[in-house]
Amino acid sequence: MPVDGRLAEFKVCSQACSLISRSGSLDRSVMPEIALQLTTGDAFEFLASLAPKSVDLIISSPPYFMGKEYDSSIKLEDFVDAHRKLLPLVTAALKDGGSICWQVGHHVHDGVSVPLDALVYVTFSSTGVLYHRNRIIWTFGHGAHARRRFSGRHESISWFTKGHSYYFDLDATRVPQKYPGKKGYKGPKKGQLTGHPLGKNPSDVWEIPNVKAHHVEKTAHPCQFPVALAQRLTRALCPPGGLVVDPFMGSGTSGVAAVLEGRAFSGCDRDERYVRIARERLEALGNGSLRYRPLDQPIYVPGPNSAVAKRPPHFTVTEAS
Repeated sequence: MPVDGRLAEFKVCSQACSLISRSGSLDRSVMPEIALQLTTGDAFEFLASLAPKSVDLIISSPPYFMGKEYDSSIKLEDFVDAHRKLLPLVTAALKDGGSICWQVGHHVHDGVSVPLDALVYVTFSSTGVLYHRNRIIWTFGHGAHARRRFSGRHESISWFTKGHSYYFDLDATRVPQKYPGKKGYKGPKKGQLTGHPLGKNPSDVWEIPNVKAHHVEKTAHPCQFPVALAQRLTRALCPPGGLVVDPFMGSGTSGVAAVLEGRAFSGCDRDERYVRIARERLEALGNGSLRYRPLDQPIYVPGPNSAVAKRPPHFTVTEAS
């Protein structure tokens, strides 16, 4: 089906992650159909077209001073102005109790760094309708190297809810405890296991590799965030069968995460090339050929005998190392 600027609708088969077999393959005998909508067009017009109070979760990473052809931000005022225009649109589309997860980084000019999530917070909190719940720090091990400041190795996700009564499924996102056998040492629970049987809260600092170079998810889009990032947000903040929306969907990562978790998805991007990539990724997910990094895959640590882990003789050795 061509992507020609009009709303393109299609369905793919997928399932919630609970239906993925231990081998990581899809259990096709139990896969429901997941409704998807992809639009080539303007993000503001797309959001305005959504039915009021129809969206459970908005996940997005808007353009921000990256020097890419799709980014019109020239100065900080442009960024703030765009978010002031976005605010009534995302608020109207979101259900009462729904969530917004807005992923941004820093704007660095002449060595001066501005945390853009601070500007997002001021704008999105201004109406008294959206409430900030977490600043989630997404940290990763690789990126550009700075010379006159510490190299940036994190970006952030600002989580807002529409109202105080909101959907949050902590159990769906728990991770293994560091000390699962730990027991209480005093009080009424002395000698009893202190951890939750399903795991611990993943906290507000998430280490997930960014999509660079030879990452299995890399596409032609210059600024992807990983599927695992959107997947954890979807598990926690969108009810099963709910609707996830991304008005700046790029290569469709939010859509992949939504379908993996059994949620519907509607996304938009103004560049037809990226909409095509999103469509191809979702179709590949539907037929089982999409490669993506599993949410629970451990961070790779090279062994001591690995060539990349061996210190060359001319490298300086300090006490800290």
